[in-house]
Amino acid sequence: MLRAIRLRPAAPGDAAGIARVRVDAWRATYRGIVPDAYLAAMRVEDSEALWQRVLTAAPNRTSTFVAEDGAGIVGFASALMLREPRFGLDAELSALYLQADCQRTGIGRQLVGGVVLAQRSHGATGFLTWVIAQNRGARTFYEKIGAELLVLQPFEWDGVDLVEAGYGWRDPDALLAACAAVKSTTQ
Repeated sequence: MLRAIRLRPAAPGDAAGIARVRVDAWRATYRGIVPDAYLAAMRVEDSEALWQRVLTAAPNRTSTFVAEDGAGIVGFASALMLREPRFGLDAELSALYLQADCQRTGIGRQLVGGVVLAQRSHGATGFLTWVIAQNRGARTFYEKIGAELLVLQPFEWDGVDLVEAGYGWRDPDALLAACAAVKSTTQ
């Protein structure tokens, strides 16, 4: 069954929905990778406060898009301009999260395409993203839309030692084409 999904730029009133999707996605994706106690301690209210700050910051060189259906927000993506380029890339895809039942439907590609277009209006010429190395699903997704693995490195997230994979896209036009290449199951 096709699901009617609408993509749009996020507004400050979307912070709670974005936070809920983020916390639910972390709990589903990182079980067995991040300690269960950490996942259980995640609070939607804390994430909502962070997203409220992101969505109301000025001047804002961040782009956040949400995907929603009749019941609310089912996914989101966010990107920002980097203060200093890393690996020769000047923008970062900082977040991409979807409800589990919305994954592998084309919504993620649409969200990435939306934030890439928006960041190009801020002058972005290349994109970097980070993913916990054990998150095979996200890594496969990024590789399918043309990401180049740039680095694997240890990092600490709130006291948890992990390994992150840094991926990059040096050609935003190729990234946009890859995001549009697969027909979505959304309307």
